[in-house]
Amino acid sequence: MKLSGHKKKILLSALGYFSSVAILLSFLYWFLKNEGFSESNFLIAGLLVLLLAAGWGYILSSHLLAPKAELDANLSQLSSEILHELNIPLSTIKANAAMLKKRLQGEEKALKRLERIEASSDRLERLYEELVYSIKKEIHPIEKEPVALQKLLGERIETFESFGRNRFDMDVTELTVNVDRIGFEKMIDNLLMNAMKYSDKTSRIEIKLKRTMLTIRDEGIGMDEAELLKVYERYYQSDSGKEGKGIGLALVKAYCDAENIGIQISSEKGRGTTVMLALERVHV
Repeated sequence: MKLSGHKKKILLSALGYFSSVAILLSFLYWFLKNEGFSESNFLIAGLLVLLLAAGWGYILSSHLLAPKAELDANLSQLSSEILHELNIPLSTIKANAAMLKKRLQGEEKALKRLERIEASSDRLERLYEELVYSIKKEIHPIEKEPVALQKLLGERIETFESFGRNRFDMDVTELTVNVDRIGFEKMIDNLLMNAMKYSDKTSRIEIKLKRTMLTIRDEGIGMDEAELLKVYERYYQSDSGKEGKGIGLALVKAYCDAENIGIQISSEKGRGTTVMLALERVHV
């Protein structure tokens, strides 16, 4: 197995530090053996060893961490600049589309084309928000906020219904969850997209809430026991003929584990799949 340059540097530094500590301990042993063991000798030699070990440790950590900290700062600044530049044309597209919509009242063909542009710009805006979220999450923890589950699910279902595929049946009462909104939406989107992707477009998808258990059930191709065991593996797809990279459920599982949301998947080949999310730990 090949090691990356950074890992090699860490390994060599660790070996170097271990060797230096071994040498310092040898010096301590030699000093006490020759000068005789006493409280004062032990304190002098011990203090010298600690000072040298701390100094050497500081040099090593600075050598390893300083370049990474500088790289993180540069990446953060570059990301902010790129995101700012992306936001400008996106805002321009949305503003001009809104102005054109007012002028094209009554022109059905033009309005339909404009609606496609607006839908695409909305999708770009969402991707922009998700990109900002992903970058911020790498830099520092995302603050959680109270989110009305019924409203959020309604908005996401409305988005997926615009694809003109499956019918969604939602039976969800009021429930507030304390989560980072974008991360939670991405998790729900992945589950709804999977339900659509592996279902016939005429079949229905059920979303139900019982107390704090949210259930998403489809009538799709389903999975057998062997496939269920691999379902959270990154890049695994139960149907390789479908579009996608097979990372959706891996991301869902990682998010649920990080947010203390219990997740369980049951499925039967040819009968569909049910995903259960236990929200009691994020329920407000």
